[in-house]
Amino acid sequence: MAHLFRDRSSRSLGGSKRENTPPPPFPSPAPSPSATMLPASSLPSPFTADLTPTLSFSDLQETAYEIFVAACRTSSGKPLSSASNGHSHSPGSAAANSPLSYNSPSSTNTPSPSLQKSLSSTASKMKKALGLRSSSSKKGSGSARSESSPRSGSSSRPLTVGELMRVQMRVSETVDSRIRRALLRIAAGQLGKRVESMVLPLELLQQLKSSDFSDPQEYGAWQKRNLKVLEAGLLLHPSQSVGKADVAAQRLRQIIHGALERPLETGKNNESMQVLRTAVMSLACRSSDGSLFEGYHWADGIPLNLRLYEILLEACFDANDESTIIEEVDELMELIKKTWTILGINQMLHNLCFSWVLFNRFVASGQVDNDLLSAADGQLEEVAKDAKATKDPTYCKLLSSTLTSILGWVEQRLLAYHDTFDIGNINTMPNIVSLGISTAKILVEDISHEYRRKRKGEVDIARSRVDTYIRSSLRTAFAQRMEKADSSRRASKNQSNPLPVLAILAKDVGELAAHEKKLFSPILKRWHPLAAGVAVATLHTCYGNELKQFVSGMTELTPDAVQVLREADKLEKDLVQTAVEDSVDSDDGGKAVIREMPPYEAETAIGNLVKVWVKTRVDRLKEGAEVSLQKEVWNPRASQEGLAPSAVDVMRAIDDTLAAFFQLPIPMHPVMLPDLVDGLDRSLQYYVKKAKYGCGSRNTYVPTMPALTRCEMGSKFQGVFKKKEKSLNSQRRNSQVAANGDNAFGIPQLCVRINTMQKIRMELDVLEKRIITHLRNSETACVEDFSNGLSKKFDLTPAACWEGIQQISEAVAYKVVFNELSHVLWDGLYIGEVSSSRIEPFRQELEQNLLIISDTIHEGVRTKVISDIMKVSFDGFLLVLLAGGPSRAFSKQDSQIIEDDFKSLKDVFWANGDGLPADLINKYSSTIREILPLFRTDTESLIERFRRLTLETYGSAARTRLPLPPTSGQWNPTEPNTLLRVLCYRNDEVASKFLKKTYNLPKKI
Repeated sequence: MAHLFRDRSSRSLGGSKRENTPPPPFPSPAPSPSATMLPASSLPSPFTADLTPTLSFSDLQETAYEIFVAACRTSSGKPLSSASNGHSHSPGSAAANSPLSYNSPSSTNTPSPSLQKSLSSTASKMKKALGLRSSSSKKGSGSARSESSPRSGSSSRPLTVGELMRVQMRVSETVDSRIRRALLRIAAGQLGKRVESMVLPLELLQQLKSSDFSDPQEYGAWQKRNLKVLEAGLLLHPSQSVGKADVAAQRLRQIIHGALERPLETGKNNESMQVLRTAVMSLACRSSDGSLFEGYHWADGIPLNLRLYEILLEACFDANDESTIIEEVDELMELIKKTWTILGINQMLHNLCFSWVLFNRFVASGQVDNDLLSAADGQLEEVAKDAKATKDPTYCKLLSSTLTSILGWVEQRLLAYHDTFDIGNINTMPNIVSLGISTAKILVEDISHEYRRKRKGEVDIARSRVDTYIRSSLRTAFAQRMEKADSSRRASKNQSNPLPVLAILAKDVGELAAHEKKLFSPILKRWHPLAAGVAVATLHTCYGNELKQFVSGMTELTPDAVQVLREADKLEKDLVQTAVEDSVDSDDGGKAVIREMPPYEAETAIGNLVKVWVKTRVDRLKEGAEVSLQKEVWNPRASQEGLAPSAVDVMRAIDDTLAAFFQLPIPMHPVMLPDLVDGLDRSLQYYVKKAKYGCGSRNTYVPTMPALTRCEMGSKFQGVFKKKEKSLNSQRRNSQVAANGDNAFGIPQLCVRINTMQKIRMELDVLEKRIITHLRNSETACVEDFSNGLSKKFDLTPAACWEGIQQISEAVAYKVVFNELSHVLWDGLYIGEVSSSRIEPFRQELEQNLLIISDTIHEGVRTKVISDIMKVSFDGFLLVLLAGGPSRAFSKQDSQIIEDDFKSLKDVFWANGDGLPADLINKYSSTIREILPLFRTDTESLIERFRRLTLETYGSAARTRLPLPPTSGQWNPTEPNTLLRVLCYRNDEVASKFLKKTYNLPKKI
């Protein structure tokens, strides 16, 4: 593009597109002296950062215009001329009557060839190269500019480039005439002298007097401005540094400071003016390398020169349409370049300054003209070439400052592009991103020393910058959504069931991700192939941080917690899906992006909360069961079914817990169900164990077997003592029964415990079917969940119930036989005379107890309980015969009575066929039926059998002395201890002598 600015002087401008008739004087605007060309929204110029604040914008603008006019009028080296017309040069008539007024029809001066070039009608080559559309194509036919611009219309359209420049820079005709008049005077005194061979402010001070101004105040302000320009160009911002001890510099400083307080006399032969000229020329003619004099240096120091040049470049924009470069920019730019010798501008500085002007004008004009951005971006390509071609520290510093300003503005928008762009202005985003990347590349590749030390292949600047923009903007947008969600939650706190903040946020983030994917990612993908993936990964991380804090603070499963976690799970699946789709064509398949998205593990968090919920419910269930058991009295009349109220409460609590579990809004009911069933199973098992605790067992009620004795024959007091003993034992047992009749372990209470356990066993089947129903109604259940019955089974409780039923049933049996009926069995049966103490009393009371138990016990376990009572009754009957103590003695003749009594006892359970099955009775009576024949066997045979079995059992050790066989409790006609006991209770002299001789057994304890 730089070729457009080289060798322009030789180009023919072609025919004018203006009218041939000179227009009347252009009505100049009347801005205040401080009025600026740029809108207030423009950015601070990077060239003013170190510029002296003593010069206002209007000061710089007037100075720039003076330099422009001077450079254009004298660049040809020909003298400026003026035809004398005899008119007055008074200030009041300068604009209308000055021979220098080039736009006056009456002007007869010979104007500068440069300034008086006609405006070309040829389309602008520079605008075309910059990619800028013409005004007509931008605004259509019948351009708005033609209606609103003060330049429009045949009566006021500028005909020359010089006139156009005056209009563009908003310089009044009065000021313009004064400048040209001064230049004519200078030219008259310094014929053929080029502009770079003079110090323009000094010459203007010399030529213009107070009489050239409308009032003394205007002249004083004008003089001070020129003195401040000299101060800025020679002392504050010189092209060659000035030492503090420099005499000329000190003298100039004194003159300027004095003149700022009192107007300076500027006559040609005035001493103060001579001193000023000497000091100025001494400073302006210095050279850094001691070369021969080529010109004066008074406006070519940085940043003064660049700021003045920037103001000139701004004139390329239409004064009435701030975003449009004028069509005559080629001609105007050719003249602006003539100021390079005065301002010390070269092609590199021009490229940099023009890039800034294009960019700044885009910003100042409302940021809607993409053509300006494209032009600025294209101009930066020239700047990039320049940056690679030179490492001049001054240029690099200037370049860095300018590009940093551009990049700062760009990144202020791109680091939060969600706030900057929407559907209305999204078309500007690609150009802004491109400009930012171009700027960043120059800063990093051509200025950064650290970058030079690395291989350039290691850094992808475009991708890196876009990556930063995406992450930063999404974080900002996320924070805004977070605040919005919080506000929404607060606004809805009075509503029923308001959504939790993170649930709202999850939906908002999902919408944000979709918006990003649709609107921004297609644009950013040009520089970053994984733009959408990086975006969703950033959102995933942002939401994940909030979710992590939320989960760490959760202690129990609440509807809010479940809703948040479910929304988080849904959001994560959507974000991951977007990342996967975006990375299909990437080199690593998107692994790098996916690694940035560690799973939320929302289901795991829900599962952990469900476990906590289950544990809490189970613990609560145990506590409730404990309290209920402490209050439980096991009253059979408490319910129609003979159940314990505590069991009803426990089963209801279990049912409520199951219902509550399936009402939880979680996606994994089948997965978490085994944990719940296991917890409920253990709770119910705990209840059952507590319910059977303390109910007793066989050892609780069976009396201790007395020591072995032999019968005492012929004692006449035997019957008396037996009856007395019977009476005392009967009283003791009756008082014990009365005391225990109303306690929690009475027969009716024990029956209620059995009923309760049986009912629990039956209810478990109902519970398991209810669980299946709940599963069928669950949205997350599948076929496998119904087929796998193990997860829905109560494994511990059924076994515990059956074990409890067995234990309590046995306890009931032993309690009835050896406690409740002890007075008619252990303390009454066969005490004294066998014929007078038979089985009938025991049988009658047993029948009464069986009736009560049958009416109380659940039919499902009735046979079990009655069978246990039958078995214990048979065991008790046999215990009386074999271990009844010295109060009992049986003769061989008593065997028939015993057999009849046993048959009568069996008939109680047979109940003429309405009782227990015959095979069950036979099973439990088999032992006693095998032993009863021993009681009708003669003593000698018993002794012989006992000897033989003992020898068989103990071998040769029993030949010298028969050992005393231990009591095993397992009665059997072939077991030595059973035979020995029959002999002990045999009312027979032979048996008594054998026992006396063999074991020396006593007759009484």
